[in-house]
Amino acid sequence: MTLNWHLAIAVLSGAGIGWGVFLLVREALPASPALGPALRRLHQPPGTAARSRGLDWLGGLARWLSPPHRQLALIDRTPEQYALSVLLSALVGLATPTVLGALLFLGGMRLPVVVPVLGSIGMALLCALLAHRAVLAKADAARDEFRQAVCTYLDLVALQLSAAHGPVQSLERAATVCDGWVFDRIRESLRIAQLQMHSPWDELQELADRIGIAELGDVGAIMRNSGSEGAQVHETLRSRADSLRDQIRTDNLTRAEGITSRLDIPGSLLVFVLLGFIIYPFVARL
Repeated sequence: MTLNWHLAIAVLSGAGIGWGVFLLVREALPASPALGPALRRLHQPPGTAARSRGLDWLGGLARWLSPPHRQLALIDRTPEQYALSVLLSALVGLATPTVLGALLFLGGMRLPVVVPVLGSIGMALLCALLAHRAVLAKADAARDEFRQAVCTYLDLVALQLSAAHGPVQSLERAATVCDGWVFDRIRESLRIAQLQMHSPWDELQELADRIGIAELGDVGAIMRNSGSEGAQVHETLRSRADSLRDQIRTDNLTRAEGITSRLDIPGSLLVFVLLGFIIYPFVARL
């Protein structure tokens, strides 16, 4: 009976690994796009991100997982890609204890069936949680980088306005000065606004709401006043850039103080260990 259980576990682990390899190969190999989804992507409403090819079947799983939409939009990933990464991580965690149990069985060591089963479930949940946390950590790093780039963008727009350029032209010219993925996103939004005949500040506001960067929305709000009321806002842009830099500096200082306070705990434990080494000889002589 034990042999049958181990054989079943080995078969299931092999099936799980084979399914994961099939998914990876299926996504890596190029395929001709279907006509229906391609037409839907061409005629989708403005502001709607196109779904990745071949990931439509993950839509139900993505809705069930309730992915962090703003974080995913910030790092330019779709909910389907998020669901795929979590699913593959869970499959790897599910297969690892089973494979180890099968190898131990082949080596002559027999474990109770409950050990690989509970280990597989626990590792699957742990790997899925780590994949989710990796997305959040990447989004936090991208948010910090985006906020720093917005400071530069505010100064560049203010310089363009000081050079007697119009509000729309200032936004577009300032976005072409620097490189990087942040300015690529800004240029893309301005290009969409130009093609769809929208106001560029409204498109920037929409991008800010979609990715959760309120500072970019401030740029749109300030430039909206310049475009509608003809106000001279270059000083407002510079002051907003300075206040944003102070806010980023304060956030970094708070984060550094939190890390330092966590480092005090192992330092205190080390002091107690040293005190134990010092006191132990006197206690041992008693």
